[in-house]
Amino acid sequence: MGINQELIKKVSITQERKDIPEFRSGDTIRVYVKIKEGEKERIQMFEGFVLKRSGTSSNDATFTVRKESFGIGVEKTFFINSPIVSKIDVIKKGKVRQSKIFYMRERKGKSARIKPRD
Repeated sequence: MGINQELIKKVSITQERKDIPEFRSGDTIRVYVKIKEGEKERIQMFEGFVLKRSGTSSNDATFTVRKESFGIGVEKTFFINSPIVSKIDVIKKGKVRQSKIFYMRERKGKSARIKPRD
């Protein structure tokens, strides 16, 4: 490792968040996102299931949340250590066999359900 990589690693460890709960693909989560409108700031909730999670707990780790809103699928990708994510709540733990469940995009109704994990 070069000097620059060591410095980046030290800085990224200090920037890591410790308040993020453990979750994975198939879990239903609620993400509290800070929205800035002009000079005002408010918190907006985005609730859905985790479609994928990439990266480890480093600064470049991301997760994608999907929900159906008025019959239209909406997906948002967040950085785990992003300052706009104020809080994450795990609502339900789902049992899936794959780490990236893109097949859920085509499913509607009863086939779009995820079995609960014990």
